Amino acid sequence: MSHAVARLREQRRASLASLDKPFVARGSHAPRCPACRVIFSHCLCALRPQVTTRAGMCLIMCDMEPLKPSNTGWLIADVVPDTAAFGWSRTQVDPALLTLLADPQWAPYLVFPGEYVAPERVVTEVPVLAGKRPLFVLLDATWSQARKMFRKSPYLNHLPVLSLQPEQLSRYRLRRSTRDDHLCTSEVAALCLALGGETHAAETLETYLEVFSNHYLNSRQSVPPDLEDVAHRRLRDLAGFA
Repeated sequence: MSHAVARLREQRRASLASLDKPFVARGSHAPRCPACRVIFSHCLCALRPQVTTRAGMCLIMCDMEPLKPSNTGWLIADVVPDTAAFGWSRTQVDPALLTLLADPQWAPYLVFPGEYVAPERVVTEVPVLAGKRPLFVLLDATWSQARKMFRKSPYLNHLPVLSLQPEQLSRYRLRRSTRDDHLCTSEVAALCLALGGETHAAETLETYLEVFSNHYLNSRQSVPPDLEDVAHRRLRDLAGFA
């Protein structure tokens, strides 16, 4: 596994290796496939889709997110080839992130609720711009952490804020939220792709999240995954698997 989130995970693991009390994610004691983060009996690597997209994804990940088996930013990197991932710090910023945001091939959008910024900064659509590809900048964290990241990242203040208006409640089942309208990172990315006119990529990512959630939850209960259910069949069709 060599995508950006996997590399960031290894960097975080290396930086924490010398700590007396290293971070241990819930459920991480069970041996897991390093490529999909699910226990080996429920591995879904054979179902991993990848699609070609004009859009890119830039994940700015809160400290421990890359280490959590339930993190869904990993799924975005599985599906969308042009996915970058950076760790967030209150006191410093990765120069590579600033370089990416300034790259003239990209039109970056910071994805966040518009109610938190001045109205003139808010956009609700992703126009087609000549010579530019949309780059969706996602704050991958819990809601309280994401608000802090938003407030304390001045290098993002020049970006337009893409405010999503999802028509359906979150179906993410691996972590609890106090509000049903809080979407997980992968759901947000799928909505962004749809806004950018990439319907196939959006449907693929959305279905991949459903399959991942099924495998993950079934592994907790020692229930074999149903490889012929609606979600699995739909994912194989979208990904072009036989």
